[in-house]
Amino acid sequence: MILLSACLVGINCRYDGSNLLNDPLLNRIKEKGFIPLCPEQLGGLPTPRAAASIHNGTGARVMEGNARVININGNDVTEAFLKGAQEGLKIAKLLNIKTAILKDNSPSCGVHFTHSGFQRIQGAGIFTALLKSEGFTIFSECDF
Repeated sequence: MILLSACLVGINCRYDGSNLLNDPLLNRIKEKGFIPLCPEQLGGLPTPRAAASIHNGTGARVMEGNARVININGNDVTEAFLKGAQEGLKIAKLLNIKTAILKDNSPSCGVHFTHSGFQRIQGAGIFTALLKSEGFTIFSECDF
């Protein structure tokens, strides 16, 4: 069983209310089984919602308390991002899942890249950083 960013299976959960359906990826993992989730929705954020970015670093820095998540309206949404990451981790543990395929370039799910100050930077998003700290094997959709 694999944990999968919900936007990659066609669920309209992205900040702008859209999805990033990835049929080739789905065809490769269908037989393994997957659980789609969106940590931002799990954290209580609506869809659609204002775009957000990590300020002053990556997901690991947010988890350490050294960076914040701010949306384009200037609102601090750090707590919702942290809550969503924790809720996603609970689901993974409940189902004994240790592998995830997450959407790169996201402040939550970014694997190789995230956004800091609305600029693309190398580093993991908050949910990815949390899963990595728990020993998960993480892939981006770009790895396939």
